[in-house]
Amino acid sequence: MALTTLLATASVLLSYAGHATAQDVDTIVIKGSKFFYSGNGTQFYIKGIAYQQDFVAGRGDATTTNYNDPLADADGCRRDIPYLQQLSTNTIRVYAIDPAQDHDECMTLLANAGIYVVADLGAPSESIESNNPAWNTDIFARYTSVVDVMAKYSNTLGFFAGNEVVNQPNQTIAAPFVKAAVRDTKAYIRSKNHRAIGVGYATTDNVEIREPLANYMDCGNPDDGVDFWGYNVYSWCGDSSFENSGYEARTQEFESYNVPVFFAEYGCNTVQPRTFGDTPVLYGPEMDSVWSGGIVYLYFQEENDYGLVSVDGDSVSTLDDFNHLRSQIATVSPRGVNSNDYNPTNSAQACPTPDASFSAVPTVLPPSPDASVCECMYDSLSCVASHEADNSTYAELFDYVCGMGGDLCNGIAANSTTGTYGEFGMCSPQQQLGYVLNQYYRSRDSTSTACDFSGSATLQQATSATGSCAAALSSASSAAGNGGGGASTSEGAAAGGHAVSGTVEYITMAVLVQVALISGIGMIVL
Repeated sequence: MALTTLLATASVLLSYAGHATAQDVDTIVIKGSKFFYSGNGTQFYIKGIAYQQDFVAGRGDATTTNYNDPLADADGCRRDIPYLQQLSTNTIRVYAIDPAQDHDECMTLLANAGIYVVADLGAPSESIESNNPAWNTDIFARYTSVVDVMAKYSNTLGFFAGNEVVNQPNQTIAAPFVKAAVRDTKAYIRSKNHRAIGVGYATTDNVEIREPLANYMDCGNPDDGVDFWGYNVYSWCGDSSFENSGYEARTQEFESYNVPVFFAEYGCNTVQPRTFGDTPVLYGPEMDSVWSGGIVYLYFQEENDYGLVSVDGDSVSTLDDFNHLRSQIATVSPRGVNSNDYNPTNSAQACPTPDASFSAVPTVLPPSPDASVCECMYDSLSCVASHEADNSTYAELFDYVCGMGGDLCNGIAANSTTGTYGEFGMCSPQQQLGYVLNQYYRSRDSTSTACDFSGSATLQQATSATGSCAAALSSASSAAGNGGGGASTSEGAAAGGHAVSGTVEYITMAVLVQVALISGIGMIVL
């Protein structure tokens, strides 16, 4: 480890002192399977670093609500940018940002250094989970808030709608929820007249699912599919090779992919120090026609021992990995092509056939979250949860009603293996619980005792659905037959709790309550 409290780049550090002045950079655009600078058409290769301290990259199921937003820490950006520049960095990846914070200064500092940002849209408590997937108004609101914050910066390169949500075959049930998130985020960007910013997914390297998942996220309606594909790969360890690492096989697999592919994370650490022998290969003639570069994991040294530097307050100490990467990245010179000379020929992949490795129906997606429909639905209910119940009671209520069978919970059902989605499954946990309780109340002829549950449920003054509200509910019912756009069709679901064809599943109330509390909904609003 080399202590670098005094750097040869001290003059660069001084240039970042004080408040930064904004400087626009060329936006990065997508054409076919490549990135390009919008101004001169030069192909853009990602030379990236994962940049987030005290944050474990999302592995589907979050366990904490706490994270440090690196883009809100202008002093940290000012401290670290000179080191990123030593690594020829032109892109950083951040895993979670706080939309309520100010990111202007850090994004300006990065832009002035020619550094772009790929931002994950989720947060530890607001993302699609591997084993209990949902795509609802709460998560959508989180995603769109990040989009709105980041879209104004010319050095925003793109967004990840998920990171390693699907890690093994039994988690492919979550894939349609991720694809729905891609679809709806892309549609939101268009609806707000933001500039075209790509939305992609970062996948794990699992031999059983990597090919069908990559095909699934790209197949069908292009409005639903990913704009780019990130691959988290740690197979080149120590003194490996293009062939032995699997890089050759992966390159062959993605030769026909029609959107950009890049390493969203790389840098195996089972052999230390990391010498990054794969970096020149990634940007060399064996790979540069297929791959658009990669993002090394990780800038900060943490317990997982992937760090390039050790940070203590304002002091930065470079590690051996840093020096090896600096030497390797300095040698690369990918060939590239100018956008004017590039005529894409690849087409979207064929959708996978459901099997033991990929269980989701590929042609049906969950409905698009629509807060107005959910609010209208909730206001039309007579029976909802009271303020008196605690968490365990919520779970009991939900499991009791949905455990009765019949069609009481079909309106919030979600079964990606049959392609069956209730039209109100995209609503918040609070609204879904109200729907379930009201269905039970109606099934008992609306007797007052059917909306009591020892004080855990209560009657409210229902608002008749008229005008635009009635139209919204009618639209939601119709969407049961077409899934809210694109290739998305929510089979057989209908408003008012009519039967949904096929076997249905629902998220347990324990999960919904946990999500609600973590997301800041809390019991008081239930």
